[in-house]
Amino acid sequence: MRNTFGNLFTLTTFGESHGIAVGGVIDGFPAGIDIDMDFIQSELNRRRPGQSHITTARKEADKVEFLSGVFEGKSTGTPIGFEVRNQNQHSQDYENMRCLFRPSHADFTYNEKYGIRDHRGGGRSSARITISRCVGGALAKLALRQLGISITAYTSQVGNIALEKDYHQYDLNTIEDNPVRCPDQAKAKEMENLIAQVKADGDTIGGIITCVIKGCPEGLGEPEFDKLHAQLGAAMLGINAVKGFEYGEGFAGVTARGSEQNDVFVPKDENTNQAADKSINQDVAARITTRSNHSGGIQGGLSNGQDIYFRVAFKPVATLLMEQDTVDLEGNPTKLTARGRHDPCVLPRAVPVVEAMVAMVILDNYLMNKTIKL
Repeated sequence: MRNTFGNLFTLTTFGESHGIAVGGVIDGFPAGIDIDMDFIQSELNRRRPGQSHITTARKEADKVEFLSGVFEGKSTGTPIGFEVRNQNQHSQDYENMRCLFRPSHADFTYNEKYGIRDHRGGGRSSARITISRCVGGALAKLALRQLGISITAYTSQVGNIALEKDYHQYDLNTIEDNPVRCPDQAKAKEMENLIAQVKADGDTIGGIITCVIKGCPEGLGEPEFDKLHAQLGAAMLGINAVKGFEYGEGFAGVTARGSEQNDVFVPKDENTNQAADKSINQDVAARITTRSNHSGGIQGGLSNGQDIYFRVAFKPVATLLMEQDTVDLEGNPTKLTARGRHDPCVLPRAVPVVEAMVAMVILDNYLMNKTIKL
């Protein structure tokens, strides 16, 4: 089982949902970065369970403890070890699943691959393991902050309730003003009510998270097998419950013609009526932009300096609090009614996980292309 993410900036994670702790080791993190512990904890607070009436009722403080790699408020350049203790496991809630396979969950595939599985909350396949990703992502955000790069994700659809405008037309600073993490407060209330109803029914529902990266410099990514959008797609599809990824216009763009989709290059001063500086010593990127951004900030697998935006589809959570048909370890038909505390919709808590994975991808690519100067 591979448990390491990244190339130069790497995160290796450990732990299970009902084990003693989850945590990780980060290597390749630049030295001298200011480590804001309050910010890191706030990112974990956005992910933690029990934060609202539409999330799982499991109560965890999710307090992170750093074991190495930080000295007097700065990164030292050495491996950063950390852990978050599990404190509110109800392992007995899963005893009736010991010999059964939950439909559409990882129970069957883990059992087939390894010949053993931790039935308590899914063990290693649990979304609780994303805690480590949020810590790694928070650290990456701190480094990217010094480069003027920001990452914002938000819930853009739950079930059939969807935002109808693109991200430019919303105030993304209002995402934390509601438990769904949606920038449209009226739509957010509709989404919240839907999730609450689904939860009351013992059912689950999916949706879409949109993410926007601003300030990304040109040239991040690799032109062949590690295209930037391929790396982002892999990072997103590695998140629990993700079923789809599209960037830029995505699938909606297939109905348009090339003459409508092409992002035409123009001088950056096109709308200012000022002559562009044609000095040969001036960076080309400082003089050129595109009139539109159908490409989603990536062309030829490399970032082009425009906003990078994409959408991630999440399926309904597999564990339902209602009776389902299934089979036992011997293949005998039986019934399963799950117990315990589960999210009716992962999207509100998945928003910081999406941001974290993006931050690690972007920092990793930056380190492969540039040198951070403090």
